[in-house]
Amino acid sequence: MSDNQNKPQRPRRFIAGAVCPKCSEMDKVVMFSNDDGEEVRECVACGYSQTSTEQAVEDQQAQELATRVTPVDGRFGYDEGEQPLKILGLPDK
Repeated sequence: MSDNQNKPQRPRRFIAGAVCPKCSEMDKVVMFSNDDGEEVRECVACGYSQTSTEQAVEDQQAQELATRVTPVDGRFGYDEGEQPLKILGLPDK
């Protein structure tokens, strides 16, 4: 008997509505715990696999897009030279 037969089988759970980041297939992603106790998500369609540690590193490296509503140094940025809105078709006062 091998060691793999003595270990209890870890349940794989399909994640409803999840989309694979590699092949974009929906409802093909399963979640399970590996031997190290880390959560792993894996696509049964293309074989893509990612651990929770890898996901955390990827999330940390991602940068937020800078927009007008993104706070910079704790303050919101405003457009330079703001102008009042003029609605066309209305007479000027």
